[in-house]
Amino acid sequence: MSDTSKSTLKKGLSGLHLWGIAVGLVISGEYFGWSYGWAQAGTLGFLATTILVAVMYTTFIFSFTELTTAIPHAGGPFAYSYRAFGPLGGFIAGFATLVEFVFAPPAISLAIGAYLNVQFPALDPKLAAVGAYVLFMGLNIAGVTIAATFELFVTVLAIIELLVFMGVVSPGFSWDNFVAKGWSGEEGFSLVALGGIFAAIPFAIWFFLAIEGAAMAAEEAKEPKRTIPRAYVAGILTLVVLAFGTMIFAGGVGDWNALSNINDPLPQAMKAVVGESSGWLHMLVWIGLFGLIASFHGIIMGYSRQIFALARAGFLPPALASVHPKTKTPVWAILAGGVVGIAAIFSDELIQIGGLPLTANIVTMSVFGAIVMYIMSMLSLFRLRRTEPALERPFKAPGFPVVPAVALGTAVICLAAMIYYNQLVFALFVGLFAVAWLFYRFTADLREAAEDDDLLELAQMEARSMAD
Repeated sequence: MSDTSKSTLKKGLSGLHLWGIAVGLVISGEYFGWSYGWAQAGTLGFLATTILVAVMYTTFIFSFTELTTAIPHAGGPFAYSYRAFGPLGGFIAGFATLVEFVFAPPAISLAIGAYLNVQFPALDPKLAAVGAYVLFMGLNIAGVTIAATFELFVTVLAIIELLVFMGVVSPGFSWDNFVAKGWSGEEGFSLVALGGIFAAIPFAIWFFLAIEGAAMAAEEAKEPKRTIPRAYVAGILTLVVLAFGTMIFAGGVGDWNALSNINDPLPQAMKAVVGESSGWLHMLVWIGLFGLIASFHGIIMGYSRQIFALARAGFLPPALASVHPKTKTPVWAILAGGVVGIAAIFSDELIQIGGLPLTANIVTMSVFGAIVMYIMSMLSLFRLRRTEPALERPFKAPGFPVVPAVALGTAVICLAAMIYYNQLVFALFVGLFAVAWLFYRFTADLREAAEDDDLLELAQMEARSMAD
């Protein structure tokens, strides 16, 4: 199954494909997950949280694009941190990215199961989630162009469906419904409401989580230095509009508390307006699945490229860097992430922490990985500006150093708040980090034997020149 030559990926992605991947990776966040933030902060408090997080993501993407175009590598953040800080920096960013992308799919697959359960009450959501893994791992193995074209198709359908949702529920929208007890269940702002704003951060991040995953398709993109900036800028603008529109319209159709602890808030919000037997509702459930599928399928693509890049560089077993001789896809990396995800689906007792549903804790675990990776990426941007001023940068972060500093500062605030409000999940995150560190610490021979990689060669040359 593996190719014995140098592990390379096929270049077949256009700018439109990259936009579809960037938006598709994220768009399931508009369909579920975010409403858990209402349980923490209320509608108004969560609106404030989302504004903070939207600022972080917008400034982050405009800064992150500089790294993506300067270092188009399947490892994405792992590659940038390796280039900036050497193997240890690469390990930290690579591990964090892996947690983000491996833990997000089981949460999405459970939501797919919940949506299907609306139509087929006898269907076990967990079995449906496993079926989704099997189907979409197979599609990713079939080839990157096939996978990306499918991703683009379902992403466009998912965007159309969100616009349809807003239009259908708009007659039932009331601002009074949205603001009722909108500060953590209270009418007015208080210290409790302020705490809720910070506690809700993981669920606001879920609106945008994984947009950076398009960077991991950089080695497979045609003209990445031109197409990636366009895809990222268009992608973040698309997602900001959809996030605020979906949240506000859903919160104004009735009692928002009824939507705050479930995996299918949009169908339930629409049901309050059009009734259970409406064709609009059934259409939302079926077409809404495309939003979940777009992210699920796209993140499988993302985690597989991250595993592939880490294995190719000697940070994971080299077998995971094998590519199929015909499709040029990282087969074992795709399957390995799937095994972890399916195990998470059935790990209720391990991951149900603090009285929150399984999905909410998986979301939080994924977000911990994302925030650590965002911090490492922005630190890498600042360091590379200083250590490699001559590095070709087809796209430069606008407003440097202010814009990336805003992204870094808000990411640090988010991480601190998340640790405070999610101490048990953070402890589990640290435990996983410790296990990964032990593997890294005692497998230096894998990195010494790793196949030639331009990233490694450049970083090693830089390290030698600094030593001299």
